[in-house]
Amino acid sequence: MPKIEKHEKKFAWFVSFSLAVAMILFAYFMFWGTVAFDEFVFFAVIIAVFPPAILNYVDYKWRKAVDEHLPDLFRSIVQAQETGMTLPQALEETSKRDYGPLTVELKKMTAQISWGMSFEEALLALGKRVNTVLMQRTVPMIIEASRSGGHVERVFDPMGKFIQTTLLLDKERRNQTRPYIAIIYVAFFVFLFTIILLFKSFFTGIEGLPILGTALMTPEGIQRMFFHMTSIQAFFGGIVAGKMGEGTINAGLKHSLILLLCGYIALKLFL
Repeated sequence: MPKIEKHEKKFAWFVSFSLAVAMILFAYFMFWGTVAFDEFVFFAVIIAVFPPAILNYVDYKWRKAVDEHLPDLFRSIVQAQETGMTLPQALEETSKRDYGPLTVELKKMTAQISWGMSFEEALLALGKRVNTVLMQRTVPMIIEASRSGGHVERVFDPMGKFIQTTLLLDKERRNQTRPYIAIIYVAFFVFLFTIILLFKSFFTGIEGLPILGTALMTPEGIQRMFFHMTSIQAFFGGIVAGKMGEGTINAGLKHSLILLLCGYIALKLFL
């Protein structure tokens, strides 16, 4: 998975949101109050959500791969230092091995050192480029270990174990929250099944249904109401699933996208 920079995410948000707003404005002036307006708004939301959701997922996978290779990196540093290498030499030697997406960043760091940048500056630049939580925690510890001198490998060995434990706890948390994400999906599909069953068995063929004792609702109006309810349920249900599963609202965009498309297809096929 490639690395996604912050400016790329901001650009994707800007472009997709601008296109969505343009579609909604066009639909407002051309199709207000019709089923076509609902369709335009729905696909405008899809356009607004799709690019950021994809970029957030790719960036999440990249960061996850970086963090998972950190324990292997620290073990290699300990092994290199046990042979008598200094910390900069150990990092340069380990950069020749494969640590997934972290390998490219390590090679950049060693290249910066060879160009005259100090070890601490290159390490801080590495932490800024990678910018994962675990990397931000470990870079200051590596710098302090380098300043202290002595048996630096005694610092890296427990640091690698700490990161490994952190990754295991994070994996356990994801496994524990997975059933709750599944509940959100199941609840959404039960909701879909219920409204389709209601519409097919009760509302079809009704010419006018009193709503709150005043207005009349046609089957087409009921169908639009169900479409609105399904879209709202899908979007916010996906946001909640992402917050529960990965701890961020942005992570829920992919769930919202999946639920929105599933709901739209189901209503088009069965209503």
